[in-house]
Amino acid sequence: MTDPRTVLWQARKGPVPQDWRVFTKKRGKLSGFFHGTSDDPDPLLVITTGGSVEYLSEAKPLVIVVFEDLANVKLRVSTTDSSSSVSTWLDLRYRNGDKTRWTSAGFTNNLEVIQAFIEAYGAHKALRGYA
Repeated sequence: MTDPRTVLWQARKGPVPQDWRVFTKKRGKLSGFFHGTSDDPDPLLVITTGGSVEYLSEAKPLVIVVFEDLANVKLRVSTTDSSSSVSTWLDLRYRNGDKTRWTSAGFTNNLEVIQAFIEAYGAHKALRGYA
């Protein structure tokens, strides 16, 4: 995967390769003020066939997933009896045996983001000849 900061820089400046998916949203002035992030660039998530990079603020570390490190990805969905809300996330299992739960911190429960991640991971596997 290309250097994560280079990926973010290119996504902010544009244009990006056709197989990249870029998600961004404006940081609210009031929210930015109260969280001390009003001078930070807007949140940004970039998904490529090599992985994903998410930027939330200067105070938070980048969230990076390198597809080459993954053994598999499983979609998970949960609902609660008391509410009609649905939670979605991805269970990531790494080649070294580690497991994590992935959901975008800046684009929570955004099904388009989840779908883009799964599609990019599938493209990565197909390009690398994995089953």
